Amino acid sequence: MQALGWTSIGDPGPAQLLPSILHSFESIYWNCHCLSRGLPPWTKLTRGKTTEITMFRPLTWGWKSFLPSATLLSMRSISSVANSSLKLVNKVAVVTGSTNGIGFSIARRLAQDGAHVIISSRKQQNVDQVVDILQREGLSVAGTVCHVGKAEDRERLVATALKHCGGVDFLVCTAGVNPLVGSTLGSSEQVWDKILSVNVKAPALLLSQLLPHMENRGSSLLICFPFQPQKLGAYNVSKTALLGLTKTLAVELAPKNIRVNCLVPGLIKTDFSRLTEVPDFEEDWKKIFGMQRVGKPEDCAGLVSFLCSPDASYITGENIVVAGFSTHL
Repeated sequence: MQALGWTSIGDPGPAQLLPSILHSFESIYWNCHCLSRGLPPWTKLTRGKTTEITMFRPLTWGWKSFLPSATLLSMRSISSVANSSLKLVNKVAVVTGSTNGIGFSIARRLAQDGAHVIISSRKQQNVDQVVDILQREGLSVAGTVCHVGKAEDRERLVATALKHCGGVDFLVCTAGVNPLVGSTLGSSEQVWDKILSVNVKAPALLLSQLLPHMENRGSSLLICFPFQPQKLGAYNVSKTALLGLTKTLAVELAPKNIRVNCLVPGLIKTDFSRLTEVPDFEEDWKKIFGMQRVGKPEDCAGLVSFLCSPDASYITGENIVVAGFSTHL
């Protein structure tokens, strides 16, 4: 009975055996759960940190005596591959505008790759809903309301990140606003002020608040903006300004070991892209550029995860287009 993690002199009866057998199966289930998430055996993940569950160790090793050596080798190989896939484990990411569209897909992917993610958006209901969805998926997330154009909301976002995690490794800015569908010269001064405040000033101001908590951690800033081809003149001007902001910050922050890159999505199916919907627009777009489909938010999420990872440690100051060859925007 040593293999079951239970020893006795003499033969135990069924009543004695059952609890030990059930406990052993629970140990094996948890071990498989750990391997599937890329964690070492006998551990649990809480807020991006692993904690050993020592009570399962002897039971799991006991069962290994019944397995052939080839099976054990296979288990070790699976564990190695799974661990390597969690390239952002124990990292902390703050993602603005992350309750829908591209921002939501990025937040989910970073969490799936091991990061603890701080969700933020303007409405508490949306934040609560997304946090609940991702936590039910077993992901490590927390959330707070944040209108990036408001100083007090940015301060609360920073405080939430520090309270839960103590520091920040990645800041991903996807929040944006466009109060007017129309031409550039048709935009009023009020429209210009609102667009530039949220789309251009807010990422820089939020980064300045987080900077003391990101220095010398191998941190990364990702600015993400969808570029719309028509009817959003002032919005597109504000987003083009972010191309210059990316280049400038990359130079300024390099001595602090912080990389800065900009993601430039093309036509991506989101609620925001519906602003430019016209009859047959999607079909015409496909004919012009030979694309077989319109982009999805998930097409952006994987690239952001890569840019946050050690694999991208020599990439900074870049404006990277995700547009399915539709680069003539």
